[in-house]
Amino acid sequence: MNLFFANLYLMGLDAKDRLTREDRGATAVEYGLMVGLIAVVIIGTVLALGGTLNDMFGGVEDALPAGAGGGAQ
Repeated sequence: MNLFFANLYLMGLDAKDRLTREDRGATAVEYGLMVGLIAVVIIGTVLALGGTLNDMFGGVEDALPAGAGGGAQ
């Protein structure tokens, strides 16, 4: 009879451990979804503003004197 209660106790501990591990897995999945959503927003913003930013930096490049980007000598 004591063996039965010992096995029941161990099964309870095992179930508790499995439930605790599932929480950590769910948290990792939630973080993964958030990272994916942030990546989609960044890609969408770059695609929407890419042409405007290219034109803006092209204008800055044209306004600089010709010798300003000579690099290290």
